Amino acid sequence: MAQNKAISPVADAAVLETLFHQSPTGLLILDTDLRILRINLTRPVLHEAPSEQVPGRRLTDIYDLSAPGETEAMLHGVLESGAPAQGQLVGVRPKGAPGPEYLFSVSASRLESPQGRILGVLAEMLDVTEREKVAARLRVFSSVRERVGQTLDVVATCEELVQAVVPGFADVAVVEVVDAVIRGEDPPPSPLAREVPLRRTAFGYSGGDEQLHAHPVGDVRALPFPTPYAQTLADLKPRLVALGPDTPWLAAVPQRSQAIRSSGAHSMITAPLTLRGTVLGLLSLYRTDQADAYDTDDVTFALVVAAHTALCIDNARRYTREHTIALTIQRHVLPPRPATGTTVETAHMHVPSEVGGGGGFDTFALSGARTALVVGDVAGQGINAATTLGQMRTATHSLAALDLEPDELLARLNDTAISLAQEYAALPPGDPMPLTGSCVYAVYDPLVQTCTIALAGHPPPVIAHPDGRTQILDLPCGPPLGTAEGPPFAATTISVADGSVLAFYTASLLRTSRSPDTLQQSLAHPDRPLQDLCDDVLYQLRDDARHGDVVLLLARTHPFPADQVAAWHLDHHPKAAATARTHAQRQLALWEVDEETAYTTEMIVSELVTNAVRYGTPPLRLRLIKDRTLTCEVHDGNPLAPRLRHAKTIDEGGRGLFIIAQLTQHWGVRYSADGKTVWAEQTL
Repeated sequence: MAQNKAISPVADAAVLETLFHQSPTGLLILDTDLRILRINLTRPVLHEAPSEQVPGRRLTDIYDLSAPGETEAMLHGVLESGAPAQGQLVGVRPKGAPGPEYLFSVSASRLESPQGRILGVLAEMLDVTEREKVAARLRVFSSVRERVGQTLDVVATCEELVQAVVPGFADVAVVEVVDAVIRGEDPPPSPLAREVPLRRTAFGYSGGDEQLHAHPVGDVRALPFPTPYAQTLADLKPRLVALGPDTPWLAAVPQRSQAIRSSGAHSMITAPLTLRGTVLGLLSLYRTDQADAYDTDDVTFALVVAAHTALCIDNARRYTREHTIALTIQRHVLPPRPATGTTVETAHMHVPSEVGGGGGFDTFALSGARTALVVGDVAGQGINAATTLGQMRTATHSLAALDLEPDELLARLNDTAISLAQEYAALPPGDPMPLTGSCVYAVYDPLVQTCTIALAGHPPPVIAHPDGRTQILDLPCGPPLGTAEGPPFAATTISVADGSVLAFYTASLLRTSRSPDTLQQSLAHPDRPLQDLCDDVLYQLRDDARHGDVVLLLARTHPFPADQVAAWHLDHHPKAAATARTHAQRQLALWEVDEETAYTTEMIVSELVTNAVRYGTPPLRLRLIKDRTLTCEVHDGNPLAPRLRHAKTIDEGGRGLFIIAQLTQHWGVRYSADGKTVWAEQTL
């Protein structure tokens, strides 16, 4: 068996020389006082001091360490315990040098003689500068991916970017976005014209609260020329710029130059925020003081970050544009102010939502001095919800013109919603979702002081009585609109006292109110101005725009003035038309209606009563209502509807309703349990 031979001192010296001159790992030998015996850190720039001046000095005498106290404590621990230390990260730069910091992974072991005497410490120093740079970039990019684009808001997206890159990748970061993009408009094509203004949307500084920015956030101005900023957006190429007192283009930007000098910035990257050849904005990154200067790898990384941010900004821009269009459509769909007549005072509150867009209200006049009150909510968001809301509003007006009862109107409106949903379902994938919604439809009749209400998947209204009592009405609720199955819609008629306030609202109001009885508390004093009551409810809402549009419609009811309505029972006899004309003539004279209108009204009354006698059945009633319009109503017991016909020249009859249609602005038929009422309106 061969025996191991002791290595000669000459061989020991050869091994040591080879390790110090050819090993890719830096070596450091320290004595028991942690003074340098020999060193090689593999970075030539770290060996500026003459080699004969290094031995006998401490490590901190030659180099600036990132954590000198921790490093020396680690080395002392190795000396005292004999337990090796591994992988401690230490930043090193020449003493007092402003240059970059190099990172080493330090592993240390105690040196002992064959007799066990402690000789010092051997430290292996692996240069991990590039590895740590890559790891740092990956951490920053992970933060960018995680944080940027969480909101569909351009400004918030830019702020998220600044928070993600400062201080991990930059000491100062500035984001400037084309002003039109923030408003949701299409971005301009490249190259960006010099006069196009950009808005400074976000600024970040790792130095704390000190304000070093050249222009405040929100400032709008064109980029200065000639500078790297303008050139980057002209050719969409990034710029890596060394900054110093002699940098020539700084004279063209005195305010930015002052901010750069104040911050101590020595290196800058400008990267375009661009997408599909269009310009969204500019990202400017700075490093200051002791931070390493940017290199070409950092430029590549900045472009990756800018590309991700540009996509997020464009998504936010598209949402802003669609949201703006949706709100514009909705504003045109909703009445600018609720109709307020003699018998109904109204006020409303509408709080648009970031995720909604389908909430709305409406009030409009019906025949017989009645008023329709509507509040609805359509599922979905953006343009789709706003246009669907407009379609449903048009359908509601068309159905209301037929004088349908509230429950029947909701049934027909539900059929319309189902039909629209079927049309949506036939569209290509990715188009609007099937339509669903809720609605409350109420009709207030001031002549009998009643309100008839029907619900379709909607919360019941609240009524505030004149004495301050409030209650949630207990009403049957039909299925939501767009539902093919479910219980039938039902209408409930309630008596409404003079001065009562009815509150109709969307379900989002309940979800965003700070208290479940917020609405009832606010309506406890119904004699206050209605808009004040709306504001009281508004001030009790939580700042949460995720629950759909919040809509509130308040209506204060009053009876119709008794001296503005007149009614007569007529005998079912051929002479009834003459009697009706006489009654009408006297009443119109009492109301001081002009002669032309009075003559037209007498003709209308004559034709309506004649038709009722000829084709209807008892009982027969005539009613005149003077409001902003003059309404003639004739009731009879026959539920069959009259039909408008175009009589031939030789026909003796058949022209009655045709004449009425020519003389009036509106006419129609209203059905009830005891027959029908044919009515006609003239504008006074």
